[in-house]
Amino acid sequence: MNQTIQELEQRFTSGVYPKRDLTIVRGKDATVWDDQGRAYVDCVGGQGVSTLGHANPAVARAIAEQALTLISCPEIFYNDTRAHFEELLISILPDGLERVYLCNSGAEAVEAAIKFARLSTGRPNIVATVRAFHGRTLGALSATYEPKYRDPFQPLVPGFSHVPYNNAEALASAVDEHTAAVLIEAVQGEGGVHPGSSEYLRAARQIADRHGALLIVDEVQTGFARTGRWFAIEHSGVTPDLMPMGKAIAGGVPMGAVGIRDTVKNLTPGVHGSTFGGNPLACAAGIASIREMQRLDLPRQAAEKGEYFKERLEEINAPVIRQVRGLGLLIGIELKSKVAPYLRALQAEGVLALPAGLNVLRFLPPAVITYEQIGFVVEKTARVLAA
Repeated sequence: MNQTIQELEQRFTSGVYPKRDLTIVRGKDATVWDDQGRAYVDCVGGQGVSTLGHANPAVARAIAEQALTLISCPEIFYNDTRAHFEELLISILPDGLERVYLCNSGAEAVEAAIKFARLSTGRPNIVATVRAFHGRTLGALSATYEPKYRDPFQPLVPGFSHVPYNNAEALASAVDEHTAAVLIEAVQGEGGVHPGSSEYLRAARQIADRHGALLIVDEVQTGFARTGRWFAIEHSGVTPDLMPMGKAIAGGVPMGAVGIRDTVKNLTPGVHGSTFGGNPLACAAGIASIREMQRLDLPRQAAEKGEYFKERLEEINAPVIRQVRGLGLLIGIELKSKVAPYLRALQAEGVLALPAGLNVLRFLPPAVITYEQIGFVVEKTARVLAA
C-alpha cells in the first residue's frame, strides 16, 4: 500500500518538492501516523502551520458547518463570517494595527505588504536582510536572500537590497529617502533560527521613522502563539506599519493576512485584490482557530514548553552541537555538520523535524505538544546526535 501511494504521487506530482520516504495519513494534536500505523511526534507541524495541533474538533466543526452554508464570497460583497473574523483577528494584533487585508498564504501577504509600502510612500526600494526568507513568489523571493532560491529566477523585482541581520548600523546605512520599507523577520526561521534582539528591532522602527519609510515585520512563521506571545514582535514592544501573517492563522486551512497601521496610505478600491482572499470557509476556520488558541492559552503554553524544551536540548552533551537557540516553540540546534543525516535518523526514531539551512536542526511542534512528548524528542535527539 505504501509503495503504491508513493509511486502514484511521484508519477503525477510536479517534481519541485523533495520527498521523504514517509506517507502521512492521519494526525491528532502533536502526533501523526503513517500508512503502516506507526506514530511520530510531529516537530514539523506543517512547517509552522499546525500550532494548534492536528484534527482540532472545534476547527473541524467550523469548517464543516461553513462548507454547508457558504464557501465562496468575494470581497466585492460584505460577509458576516469575514466581518467577525476580521474583528477577532484585530483584537489580538499589536496595538495600532487596525485594519487587515486577507489573502491565501504568507507569501501572498508579503507580496501585498511590499505593494502597499510602495503605494503608500511612492518610493521604490525595499531593504531586507541577509538570511531572510519571505516566500517564493517573485516579490517575496526578491526579498529572500538565499541564492539557491533566487538565482534560477533572475532577473527578479528590482529595488531590493540586503544587509546583515541584527546589525542596526548596517541597516541605518542602507535606508535613505528612496526606501519604501524595511522588511525584517522578528525571528529568522528558515535562515537558521536567529531571534532579533529587542534593541535591533526597536532600532529598525526608529530608522524607518527617521527616513519616512515603513516597517514591515514578517510574522508568517512566528505568528499565532509560536514564540510565547501572539506575535514575536511583541517581545520587543514594537508596532510595525505592515505585518504579513499566514501559516497557523486558520488551523491548517490556507490563509494569509496583512495587519495595517494608519501610517499606510493610498489603499483605495482596485489597487490590489484576491479571488479567494477572505473566503468564508477560511474565515470560519480562522475564527475557530483563534478562539481555541485563546481557550487553551497557547501563547503561555508555547512560552513555558519552549523554555523547557530548549533547556532540555541544552543539556545534551554531543560534540556535534555548536549552539541551541530559539524563542518559544521555534527552536534550532546549530550543528558542526550537515543536518540531513540527523533528520533521517530522527525519523527512524519516531520524530519528525525540519532543517533551517544546511546545518541547523529545527523544531516547530504544535503548542499542544505534551511534556512527555518533549522528553521523548529530547531523548531521541540526544541519541542520534551522539551517534
